[in-house]
Order: sequence, then structure tokens, then C-alpha cells
Amino acid sequence: MKELAPIKSIIANKNNPRFIKDDKFKKLVESIKAFPEMLELRPIIVDKEMIVLGGNMRLKACLEVGLKEVWIDKAIGLSEAQKREFIIKDNVGFGSWDWDILANDYNVAQITDWGLDLPNDLFAEEEEAKEEVIKDKEICPTCGNKI
Repeated sequence: MKELAPIKSIIANKNNPRFIKDDKFKKLVESIKAFPEMLELRPIIVDKEMIVLGGNMRLKACLEVGLKEVWIDKAIGLSEAQKREFIIKDNVGFGSWDWDILANDYNVAQITDWGLDLPNDLFAEEEEAKEEVIKDKEICPTCGNKI
């Protein structure tokens, strides 16, 4: 059941093995400042004792932003084993990105600001193709002289 809860009533899960460091955490804080509505769409998941099962870093970022209330969803009736499983599964990325769609339909700087890590070689083929075009233009295909 999704509801607004006082942020001070939510307990960070000290046993959550997932964390975000430095610049990634700053991006999360900035993301919450820029788009706080996302917190209602993706609430923090807590158990009946109000201990975080999903959203530990979001809670930390919300505290840094200074929010007084956050959206939560209570996961009631889970065994301790299910809670531990949820903590891991909530943080595992099962899917893959379609890099062609990202490269063609999104602004790379913007999605990087949103927190998506792009592989270093994502645009390597494009850059190599551009370099080949430049090299081809430097030499005249008819006489072989540099242009």
C-alpha cells in the first residue's frame, strides 16, 4: 500500500550491500531535486518495521535534499529470507540497454546526467568511421595526391 510517510519514521537498512559513491550519489540527489515526482512513481519499499528493503540510497538522498516526507510502499508478510532476496533482486539489473535507440533517440549528455553509465567504446565504431572518411578525403582517389 503506497503512502506518504514522515522521512524520520523510515529506517535505513544497515545490512543492504548496495551503495552509491561520490559523483553517482550527487547525481541521485540532483535527480531528486529536479524530478521529485519520480519518488511517488517509484516509492521506497519498507517492511512492517519501516526498515528499507528497496531504496536505501534514495532515502539517503532524500534526507540530504531535506525532504520531510517520502512515498513508501509497505511489503507486509515477507519472511526474513524473502526480505533478503528482495534486497538483492531489487538492485540487480536483469535487462540490457538497446544502445542504438539510446544513441539515436536520446541526448547522450542528458542520459549520462540521469545516471546511466555508457560504455567507453559505445561510439568507437562511429568515430573510426569518421576517421576513415577524413583519411579518404585527404588523398585524391584518382591521382593519390594529398588534398
